[in-house]
Amino acid sequence: MRYRVLVTDEIDPDGLALLTAEPRLQVDEVPTLPAAELLARIPEYDAIVGRSASRINGDLLRAATRLRVVGRAGVGVDNVDMATATALGVAVINAPAGNTVAVAELLFGSLLALFRHIVRADTSMHAGRWDRSALLGSELKGRTLGIVGVGRIGSEVAMRALAFGMDVIGFDPYVGDERFRALRIRRAPSLEALLPDADVLTIHTPLTPETTGMIGRRELARMPSGAVLCNLARGGIVDDGALAQAIESGVLRGACIDAFAQEPLPADHPLRALQNVLLTPHLGASTAEAQRNVAVDVCEAVRDALLNGELTRSLNVATVTGTEWRELQPVLVLAQRAAAIARALLLDQGISIIQRVRLRVSPDLIGAGAALLSATCAGILEGVIDDGRLNLINARAMAEARGIELSIGELADTDRTATIDVSLSGGVREIGVVATAPAGSVPRVTRIGAFHVDVTPRQTMIVLTNNDVPGVIGRVGTALGDAHVNIAEYHQARLAQGGEALAAISVDGIVAPALRERLLALPDVRTATIVRFGGNTGGVARESSARG
Repeated sequence: MRYRVLVTDEIDPDGLALLTAEPRLQVDEVPTLPAAELLARIPEYDAIVGRSASRINGDLLRAATRLRVVGRAGVGVDNVDMATATALGVAVINAPAGNTVAVAELLFGSLLALFRHIVRADTSMHAGRWDRSALLGSELKGRTLGIVGVGRIGSEVAMRALAFGMDVIGFDPYVGDERFRALRIRRAPSLEALLPDADVLTIHTPLTPETTGMIGRRELARMPSGAVLCNLARGGIVDDGALAQAIESGVLRGACIDAFAQEPLPADHPLRALQNVLLTPHLGASTAEAQRNVAVDVCEAVRDALLNGELTRSLNVATVTGTEWRELQPVLVLAQRAAAIARALLLDQGISIIQRVRLRVSPDLIGAGAALLSATCAGILEGVIDDGRLNLINARAMAEARGIELSIGELADTDRTATIDVSLSGGVREIGVVATAPAGSVPRVTRIGAFHVDVTPRQTMIVLTNNDVPGVIGRVGTALGDAHVNIAEYHQARLAQGGEALAAISVDGIVAPALRERLLALPDVRTATIVRFGGNTGGVARESSARG
């Protein structure tokens, strides 16, 4: 059988060659087509490969009756209707790793340009001047580079920094000590501990609720006098207004910025007026090599998906046997949310590195074990990484790449159905969450740690531990009411009278971060953890706090 592949948006020839070399593929290469023409042609194809110019919307996907795979030569898939693709069983594949070197090299190119005044020197020379005496620069050697986010790009940055003779310190609560040692990065226990040592601070994290506004006025004030800040990650992580003020006041020497909260950057943005700020228009992945890499990566994955059914690079398709995908959806969501609850509670106990994940499922779900384990991994990693798009297919591989030990088994109680037991551990701490989603019933969390509960994880869940004394429930309810938080369910459990109790509270909407402090201020409340849930495969943010 021959598969037809439509390649558009000027994909690099090296990627195209991987497809045309395969005799079982008939490849048609066309320039970016008008939407109406693409809609008319798409029913003839089994796969489409393109960049961001072609919009793969719901109408196009529904018209593409043969389509099996959408390949995006790049990281973002904003031009693809992911929900419709998933509903129609169309795999969506991207290429998240191809820009790693490009971003790392741009960082050091920007730093050298800033430290050696290369832009000013070039401008003055073209203007007919010889300003050598006014352009005394500085070296990178001997300075300390602070890396926030020691993932794929952060690791490449560290290796190049060492080649420049820099000292490297890093902060990433989700990467193990072995990885830090292998990269020869001195580990900072916290962002606050890293900042005073960083002559140059570079950010390589995703934009999540946890990282939005992560570097603001308070953090900039903790950096050494004359330090430089670099953001080539995502706009919104750094407070640009606070950064401009820090540079204007002399707190910082300068900055290198490639990503902005608003793009294109407004003409009157305060950073544009500062001479010692090097600005680039989001050029991180804009190299011929990076474009070649993403083309090769995505074309290889599309080829393997069509010919071999290899979907490990897919963003949205999981293999399930013995259970219909539609019937499995509530359990997948439940596995993800159970893992998010367990992860948040471990973080509340000071455990940020998950070492082991054990998933046990009822016998009727064993054929969906791989998908459920991926959903569990997604619940652990959401808000932690930025690797294209975290989903049920790539979450497991990402967890394993971080050294997390994964296991799956069958529950001993063979009479249970649609039930999962998620157990996470780090160091000597372990916590389990049991949940069930029987057909025709509302999904429920039935156990948290040793406490038996019965509550549905809706938009937000609050987990409290408290002394088992009268009045706690009333005070908590009043605090939530005063904060205009509507309680959907409140389940209180205890192990013994007068001992420790646990409350699992399902509430509507998003809870303000300040509420946890109010809860912790209540008499007899020991810990407070707030977990916000997103959709079926995304959007979990964690907030927690505890009395020491």
